[in-house]
Amino acid sequence: MSAKPMPGTPAPALTLPLAGGGTFDLSTQSPEAATMVIFYRGLHCPVCEIYLTKVKDKAAAFAEAGMPIVLVSMDGQERAEKAKSDWGLDDLPVAYGLTEAQARDWGLYISTSIKEVEPQTFCEPGCFWILPDGTQYLIDIATMPFARPDLDILLSRVVAIGNGYPPRGTSA
Repeated sequence: MSAKPMPGTPAPALTLPLAGGGTFDLSTQSPEAATMVIFYRGLHCPVCEIYLTKVKDKAAAFAEAGMPIVLVSMDGQERAEKAKSDWGLDDLPVAYGLTEAQARDWGLYISTSIKEVEPQTFCEPGCFWILPDGTQYLIDIATMPFARPDLDILLSRVVAIGNGYPPRGTSA
């Protein structure tokens, strides 16, 4: 069983290939505020498509606020490329190939297939804000596809980082 992720502690390593080419490496990111890492269930999930379309629509505003976004799933390259293309995520980095062990390192919940269209194993959603020094600031982990943080609220709170608001929930 994985340990509970804790705000104020170093984020797990995350280096994955990107749909369309290249590699995402969390350790090389240098955002003004934080990097938002959004874990999604995969191509099979219609709720993910709806949510990530909303993410796409807000991505420029988050970037302007100093928070670039990366989308991550356990899908393989073909499925990640299809999600990027079919869902119109051309301007967002879509990382793929997250392993179950990596998902567990991030504290994500793991599900197994209940429908033919689903992969045998996939992670449930998660949203993390990782500060420029590599520490976890915001952690939101779900057990269901429909439990996602409100993007307008998140966008309105990016300023909290610059205002010195500390990570919360640092005592388990």
